[in-house]
Amino acid sequence: MKTVWTETAQLLRSRVPAQAWSAWVEPVEFVDAEESSMTLEVPSKYAKEVFLEKYISITKEALHELTGRHYQLKFMINEAKGKAQLSLLNDETTPPVDRRHRAKRNERKKLNAQFSFSQFIVGPSNQFCYAACNSVANNPGRSYNPLFIYGGVGLGKTHILNAIGNHVMRKWSDMRVLYITAETFMNEMIMSLQHNRIQAFRNKFRNGCDVLLIDDIQFLTGKERTQEEFFHTFNSLYETERQIVMTSDKFPKDIPGLEERLRSRFEWGLIADIAPPELETRIAILIAKAKKERADLPDDVALFLASNFRNNIRELEGAYIRAHAFASLSGKQLTVELAREVLKHMIRDKNHRPTIEDIQKTVADYYHVKVHDLRGHRKPKIIAHPRQVAMYLSRKITEASYPEIGQRFGGKDHSTVIHAVNRIVKKMQEDINLSGEIDSLLKTLSKG
Repeated sequence: MKTVWTETAQLLRSRVPAQAWSAWVEPVEFVDAEESSMTLEVPSKYAKEVFLEKYISITKEALHELTGRHYQLKFMINEAKGKAQLSLLNDETTPPVDRRHRAKRNERKKLNAQFSFSQFIVGPSNQFCYAACNSVANNPGRSYNPLFIYGGVGLGKTHILNAIGNHVMRKWSDMRVLYITAETFMNEMIMSLQHNRIQAFRNKFRNGCDVLLIDDIQFLTGKERTQEEFFHTFNSLYETERQIVMTSDKFPKDIPGLEERLRSRFEWGLIADIAPPELETRIAILIAKAKKERADLPDDVALFLASNFRNNIRELEGAYIRAHAFASLSGKQLTVELAREVLKHMIRDKNHRPTIEDIQKTVADYYHVKVHDLRGHRKPKIIAHPRQVAMYLSRKITEASYPEIGQRFGGKDHSTVIHAVNRIVKKMQEDINLSGEIDSLLKTLSKG
């Protein structure tokens, strides 16, 4: 009967996409058979669920074609074997570097156990994203795939990404979850090329995980070789219905220097944004932080902090920690007056961030042109280049949208701003002098 299963598997090979067959059918092994039933072995609980959902009917049909009998299929889960295969894969993928560097690299890949759905404060600004992530965590590969999460710095993207991974691993202990940043993906690819181990690298990402969680995907900007590798990794996982979740600080269409074929794939599934939290949610975040730390937080102090730190949760929590630590170490009560004094430099810096008008004036002075020329429609190079630089800096420094920036530059269309930003990003990669100009302007703007 083992031969019957081998023939069945080969028949399925002609009826199932090649990558799906390799991921879900090839690992299945024959165990035993009786008159009307057959027992098969799978490497994990998740593999069993996928097989039952996707391939059970076609398998029974193939068995009937070959034997003329209708078999009831039973499954045994050999988790030890599945883990052993994953361990071997990881060992093969690790280039021969010293143990200290290997430990650091492995540490970066670990999920943060403190990041969970229960610790994520939900409000109108992130409710849709939270619901989407919950759905993916409970139905990996079968709910929204890929899931693309975008939002500004410090709004909880890494938290919710880790929460997905932690939930999946609690629900399916044998599920292979890989969390990694786009920068680490690139570094590992480079190292594998240097040590002639690119196939092991590909096996790790294309065959060695059921859920890929990749943070800061915008890091791929302008990195053509890394984008090429990720393109094929994405295809392999997607075609075998394995879950992909990505985070970015920008909407896919707004990521400069990203290949169109990748951009379109990022938009295949569901795109969910995390916006800056409203006042009530910011206060709830502070209360949760204080409760977790078993620390004091008067209501008026919570309101003061939430009113002054609006767009970055990490800054908000950091401000509270600083104020509370000062009060605790000095033996004083945490009050609004104390918080205002301790945080006055942080609050002043936030209130004096450069505006688009500041950027326009600074750029005009630097390039010896007039501000009204930057806002006008003249297109000679002496004006066009400074205008594009000013638009790039406006997008980089301020929280203004493309349409808003366009309006502040004489009512220009948002596509003009996108073109300007993309052009400057590309030119900076090619021209070290332009990078120096941008750095100089940023330093000038940071000094007010």
